[in-house]
Amino acid sequence: MIKIAAVGCGGIQNEHYRHLSAIHDVKLVGHCDIDRARAEDAANQYGGDAFIDYEAMYDKVKPHAVYISVPPFAHSGMEEAAAARSIHLFIEKPIGWDCTAAKRIGAAIKRADIITSVGYCWRYYDTVAKAREVLRGKAVSLIRGAWNGDMPGVWWWRRMDKSGGQVNEQTTHIFDLARYLCGDVAEVYAAGATGCQTHVENYTVHDSSVVTLRMKSGAAGVITSSCVASHHGDVGLEIVTPEATVSIRFGKLTVHEDGTVTEYSPKVNIYGEEDRAFIEAVRTGKRTKIKSSFADAQKTFAVTCAANESMRSGLPVKP
Repeated sequence: MIKIAAVGCGGIQNEHYRHLSAIHDVKLVGHCDIDRARAEDAANQYGGDAFIDYEAMYDKVKPHAVYISVPPFAHSGMEEAAAARSIHLFIEKPIGWDCTAAKRIGAAIKRADIITSVGYCWRYYDTVAKAREVLRGKAVSLIRGAWNGDMPGVWWWRRMDKSGGQVNEQTTHIFDLARYLCGDVAEVYAAGATGCQTHVENYTVHDSSVVTLRMKSGAAGVITSSCVASHHGDVGLEIVTPEATVSIRFGKLTVHEDGTVTEYSPKVNIYGEEDRAFIEAVRTGKRTKIKSSFADAQKTFAVTCAANESMRSGLPVKP
């Protein structure tokens, strides 16, 4: 029996609970949240004990693995404490808002040699696997991505010192998918816009941003973000090669190739896929089905940190 605990019991963790509770050899043994009532609700629904102190939880229930589902600013030692106890880690994206803290967590994970998975769930679409197949052997020339929509309602999202801004908290999925399909980023240059959300209290993030990418492969890219577009959303990634153009929007894949247009709809639940891959790795010790380790996620995080730094400095930044 694989014993699982959670730090952070709201939001996305509820999605993980749903899939974890359906895996036959998984037992949910502990739930930790700063809101004790929320931890108790999870314990009542899924079994296990409720806590407000993650170290107390680790020591009492002794989980094999723990899910970390907290806001970017709240990564305050729970990963290092788990690593020190050889507890495997599933960490929701983004892995933080501060690069120094992320490096410290990465070093603790490396020392402990534990299994890690980070919640870049778009990588688990079957349509993304198909996109990789279509792009194999083709030279990418242009990347265009976007996460343009409305502003999330949670208070911490609108604070730069809590979320790291939209680039870090939402558009990170698009940056990560660009890396996954097109390789690593050599340099970013970014500009941010403000002034359209002056009516929003305690608002310090950018309204919109444009991030240009110079890929190590030589390809050029541009990824936009906006949280003022409540009237029209645009979330996805387009990749242009001489032979084909590949577009992914919330899992739906469109391929323009040889004068034809082919569409593929996803047939999997990406959260279930990533949870099963992580549990299998914990069960067997084999990490081959995990599509984003913490070390890999650090590379995506470095790109979003570089974008924010470029917006501050006005200069190109190497991740």
